[in-house]
Amino acid sequence: MNNKELVVKLSDRLDFSVQETTDLLSALSDVMGAKLVDNDSLYIQSFGLFEVKKRAERVSVNPVNGKRYLVPPKLIPVFKPGTTLKNRLKDLDVEVE
Repeated sequence: MNNKELVVKLSDRLDFSVQETTDLLSALSDVMGAKLVDNDSLYIQSFGLFEVKKRAERVSVNPVNGKRYLVPPKLIPVFKPGTTLKNRLKDLDVEVE
């Protein structure tokens, strides 16, 4: 599902116009981004937890020339699904290919 499909589906479900739904998603994205930039976690009930984790520095090796490089530490966004979402996904019958 891409952004356009999401906007159309939400606007149908909420009885909002497409523009109102786009504005709503934009505001949600701004609020979530601001919280994560401030290093706060964001929990959405029945969905999950968004938070920022610090990835430690590490040594990486270039496989072509064998040189070792120091990769600096960085912050990455992390999503942990909630139990309601996990249980809904467990209940799905999925064929493994």
